[in-house]
Amino acid sequence: MKERQTNPQLLSTIRFLRKTSNTNHAAIWGELAADLRRSRQRTPAVNISRIIRSIKEGETAAVPGKVLGMGTPKRITVAAFSFTEEARKKIEEAGGECLSLSALAERNPKGSGVRIIG
Repeated sequence: MKERQTNPQLLSTIRFLRKTSNTNHAAIWGELAADLRRSRQRTPAVNISRIIRSIKEGETAAVPGKVLGMGTPKRITVAAFSFTEEARKKIEEAGGECLSLSALAERNPKGSGVRIIG
């Protein structure tokens, strides 16, 4: 299957997530890779307020797109393909953590406690 995206960072993230999914038999990484393959017009942009409403305590949010800074965060861990400066600043000031999708897959290869938002 031919890759349509030309962003090298995006392509390497997709490949890494697919490999992690196959190696660890964790479907969540395959789903995230498929979500990242969508066209740019269909890539989700998710506000902090939506993430907070969508996850439970102890869960990690995975966003296959961009995290935007609208909302007041609490201490959460968010992995996304990209963050706006404001979103990253707000999350980190609240004691949370911002990760790349690849870093989250390395940290949690089985994908337990991860919820896809977007």
